[in-house]
Amino acid sequence: MSVNIDELAKRLETQVLEDARGVFSETVIEYAYNPRNVGEISDADGVGKVTGTCGDTLQIQIRVEDGRIRESRFITDGCGTSIACGSMLTEMITDKTIEKALAITSDDLLRSLDGLPEEYIHCSVLAVNVLREAIADYRELRSNKQTT
Repeated sequence: MSVNIDELAKRLETQVLEDARGVFSETVIEYAYNPRNVGEISDADGVGKVTGTCGDTLQIQIRVEDGRIRESRFITDGCGTSIACGSMLTEMITDKTIEKALAITSDDLLRSLDGLPEEYIHCSVLAVNVLREAIADYRELRSNKQTT
């Protein structure tokens, strides 16, 4: 009996997606399978990179103009949940002031994703921590430019 590899791949993909729907919200699935703002910003104004307790590394880069985050991008070597969190967070911070972006919490991110199972909440914490690192980097670079 010969098996068409394309047909088998399609069946596996369908099964994985059905399994995911039993655990994750449609929003998480959408952002994991179709992430926004993936990549890097050349000459970013701030970069944060953190490896979480699970081993996933997430990086967020920001471009700031007139005190607002005008662009942000992320990359990760992590799971679909890390992808969804990075993707959603970059959308949440676009056009926000630095102060408003800093005020975003893991709970805010979880609400935007329509929740995560308990064992994946650390991904939202990781994303928010990386954002704070990127903003700290931006502030440090800006401070260094002003003193020179």
